[in-house]
Amino acid sequence: MKSSFRSDLEKEKQLAKLLDHYYRKHLKKYCFKRVSNLKEQKKGVDLILTSKADSAVFYVDEKAQLDYVNDSLPTFSFELFYEKNGVQKQGWLFDSKKKTDFYALVTSIYADEENIFTSCNITFVNRKLLIDFLEQKGLSKDKLAEIAASQNSFHGKMELRALDIRNEGYLFFSRKNKVERPVNLILKLDFLIKLGVAKKLV
Repeated sequence: MKSSFRSDLEKEKQLAKLLDHYYRKHLKKYCFKRVSNLKEQKKGVDLILTSKADSAVFYVDEKAQLDYVNDSLPTFSFELFYEKNGVQKQGWLFDSKKKTDFYALVTSIYADEENIFTSCNITFVNRKLLIDFLEQKGLSKDKLAEIAASQNSFHGKMELRALDIRNEGYLFFSRKNKVERPVNLILKLDFLIKLGVAKKLV
C-alpha cells in the first residue's frame, strides 16, 4: 500500500513540472503559486492564480487522469459521493468545505517512459457555473443524493433524463469494484466547453 502511495506521489510530482511549464506559457495574465500545504490541498486548492490586472485570486484544484497515461478520454469523472465505513459521504464536486473556484482537468497525458511526461491537455472548468448549470437541469446536490441513495446496489452506467448519454453525460456507479463505492457524474469535455463552463488551456 505504501509503495503504491509513494508511486502516486512521484507521478503527481513529475506531472506538476509539465503543468507548471504550460501555466507559465499560457497563463500570461496570471501569477501562479503551487500549494504544498496539505490542509489547503484537502480544501481543494492545488494552485493559486492571481490576476496581474486587478489582483483577483482564484483557487484551482488539479484533477489528473493518471490512471489513463498514453490514452485520450473524451470525458471526465466528477465525484458526487463515496462511502466511508458504510456511510455515504459528499464527493468533491458539491462539497461546501472546498474552496475551489476552478478545476484544472488534466487529460490525454502522454509519457515516453515511466513518470517522464511529455504532453497533456488541460481544461479549466468554472465550478460555480457547472453547479449552476446542473441545478438548472434539475440535477442539484439533493436530487443526485436521492438518486444515489435509491440505487444502493446498482453498478455501472446510468442514463439521466436531463443529459444526452452520448453527447453530454451520465452517472456511473462503482458499487462492485471499488471499496469506496463512488458515484461519479461523467461529463463530455467538448460539451462543457460548448456550454461555456469550461475552456481548454492546452
